[in-house]
Amino acid sequence: MFALPSAETLWAVVADPKFAFAAAVAILSGLVRGFSGFGSALIYIPLVSAIYEPRIGVVTLLLIDFACGTPFAIREARRCNWRQLLPVTLGAVLCIPLGTLALQYADPVLLRWVMAALVMVLLAVLISGWRYKVAPRLPVSLGVGALSGLGAGAVQIAAPPVLIYWLGSSSSAIVIRANMMVFFVLLEVVSITTYFLHGLLAQDTIALSLLFGPVYILAMALGAWMFKDSAEQTYRRVAYLIIAVSALLALPVFDGLFR
Repeated sequence: MFALPSAETLWAVVADPKFAFAAAVAILSGLVRGFSGFGSALIYIPLVSAIYEPRIGVVTLLLIDFACGTPFAIREARRCNWRQLLPVTLGAVLCIPLGTLALQYADPVLLRWVMAALVMVLLAVLISGWRYKVAPRLPVSLGVGALSGLGAGAVQIAAPPVLIYWLGSSSSAIVIRANMMVFFVLLEVVSITTYFLHGLLAQDTIALSLLFGPVYILAMALGAWMFKDSAEQTYRRVAYLIIAVSALLALPVFDGLFR
């Protein structure tokens, strides 16, 4: 049965020496998201998974991002291209449970190696600017959604396959942005339900989400304010560098830095 954590649980989480490291990661992730518009998951999940474990990194970001993103998704729903969105979402929804099994049963150290490798590959794609240019077709849309669903269920990194796919279409930036916002929230509803059924919404993850959520939101706002008048390309390069360093530091060979 779902229940909010007690005051004793919250205090125990804060008293853990690892909490300060994880809170710093939440702040850094929010700042990067604020000034670049992306990259929070690629920083937060590998590092928090290294500080605690993959389950905590994945579930806490899911809950935080759902709370932050839902109001924006509701506002953007009228701008979506639902013919593009629905088949991709269907493919993703069908594969989220498979990804969740990987999160629940895969060896945590192996999963962290996979996370770090996935982040570095996806970062290389983002830096290169490569796009998959093809007219949207149902089988391709379902396949792209399936890849995103596996990533969402296992490590909550769902964006790159669908982002690359939609950026290669003829849709405007406004439509793509709306598609992404609504897509994420729909996936998060399914992920939260699936994680609940698998017993992954434990008291420690809920407590950390409640504690990190306000800090993350404030960091996002600060990042947007600090860098709103700065050269976008410069700070995208900074964000790429932070993501790369985060992925490297999250490798199991550096566990002594956090524990």
